[in-house]
Amino acid sequence: MSVRTRFAPSPTGYLHIGGVRTALFNWLFARHHGGQFLLRVDDTDEERNLAAALQPILRGFRWLGLDWDEGPEVDGPYAPYFQSQRGDRYRAAVDQLLAIGAAYRDFATTDEIQAEREQAQREKKRFLYSRRWMAETEGEVASFEAEGRRAVVRLRMPREGVCVFRDLVRGDVEFGWALEQDHVIQRADGTCLYHLASAVDDHDFAITHVIRAVEHLSNTPRQIFITTALGYEPPVFAHLPYVAAPGSSEKLSKRKLAKYLQHREFRQVYDHGAAIAEQIGLPVMPETFSPVVVDFYREVGYEPDALVNYLLLLGWSLDDHTETFSTEEMIRHFSLDRVNRSEASFDPQKLLAFQERRMQALTLDERVARVVPYLERAGLVGRPPTDAQRMRTRQVVLAAGDRIKVAGDVLGYLEFFQGDGDIAYDDKAFNKRLRKDGVEPLLRRFQDRLGVVNPFDTATLEDAMRTFVETEGIKIGQIVHSVRVAVTGKAVGFGLFDGLAILGRDACVARIDRALKRLAE
Repeated sequence: MSVRTRFAPSPTGYLHIGGVRTALFNWLFARHHGGQFLLRVDDTDEERNLAAALQPILRGFRWLGLDWDEGPEVDGPYAPYFQSQRGDRYRAAVDQLLAIGAAYRDFATTDEIQAEREQAQREKKRFLYSRRWMAETEGEVASFEAEGRRAVVRLRMPREGVCVFRDLVRGDVEFGWALEQDHVIQRADGTCLYHLASAVDDHDFAITHVIRAVEHLSNTPRQIFITTALGYEPPVFAHLPYVAAPGSSEKLSKRKLAKYLQHREFRQVYDHGAAIAEQIGLPVMPETFSPVVVDFYREVGYEPDALVNYLLLLGWSLDDHTETFSTEEMIRHFSLDRVNRSEASFDPQKLLAFQERRMQALTLDERVARVVPYLERAGLVGRPPTDAQRMRTRQVVLAAGDRIKVAGDVLGYLEFFQGDGDIAYDDKAFNKRLRKDGVEPLLRRFQDRLGVVNPFDTATLEDAMRTFVETEGIKIGQIVHSVRVAVTGKAVGFGLFDGLAILGRDACVARIDRALKRLAE
């Protein structure tokens, strides 16, 4: 039997970190066993579906390298892979369940169901629908319809016994049938709901293993009931621990961004990304730009394999020390028996650490290739860059070293790509470092010294500064900070002498001139 797994996103929003972790585990399990991984679009909820939401989901999968063997834009022998296109198949399954008595037409109104629920609450009893408005014969159907009622179709769940199944993560799981409600599987308008559609699709697509988040565990009995009532063999189930919010045990949610921003480390990652987004003109909206969704990391310049590597370790481990895996190693080592049962807390700073290690493992040429698109989007270099612009980019990336944690961090060095008259001064740094007694004449004399430095490279500039300090009889701190602010506009950055060498003599002299003129204003 060939292993076949699936991931079934709903096009209701951007790709969620927790959902991607589930998809990754499905993908790895299938690849480990030489099987197939499918994408199926669960779009039965027409009110919540967003036509534009599917493409970001597919784009996210492609970026992460999670290819699918069957599904949207790939097709396959079981097409279509959209639930919205399989209505006839679901209605046929409903008719079959009705015919064997595993489901029934129910004519209760919403108010009547609610009244029964409230009555149970008053009596301190567990609510269990009475089936009072169940129609078992055509005569009963006609009678209810004559009252102007419309029917839904409900499962006729067992009222005694237990449902027992083996879960590959949680072991033997048992649910009492008496705890199950008669779930609606078809609306009054004839459209079918998730539980039925999912069970039918898993059979029709020959899914062997359903690997999903633990919040779906309670859905399993009703889906097993549907599957077995239709005469199908149930798949093997595995329910993964959910991904928890930072510093919490509650499930990570796209709708709670405002709450997560109160968490210091989460806020730092968000602000870091938002600063990059602002510079490239990317809208920063909660539903699309959040560390909870995959697109956030793609847009600001994370490496996809860093994110995949981190997600692998959210609820899974090989041993107590291995944290870095190639894709081939992930596939070779992955097994469900190494999945933890407890929730896995999402740690954005740990993810950033994975990203830093991955970024620094790239060659210089690879890092340059990563950052150039951000300079292009910010309008700092041409499309494509000139040879001079590409050389400047290479110099900046080399000098910045591990300061460039994500590709978008190159935009923290605008001063090396702007005209001499375009750099912006940090007012606080300018006032602190340049508006001090004695700084102006020192800066003028050092400007003169720069005019004769030859060659204009890092080592020679450092020697020139050392000689200047000795000649002036001052401490280096009395001049080095003012020079940095004058030529870059900022108080911090990578090595000053690297920066001066990259900018070149003419730019350095011109920028110091501009700073001196500002001092005189």
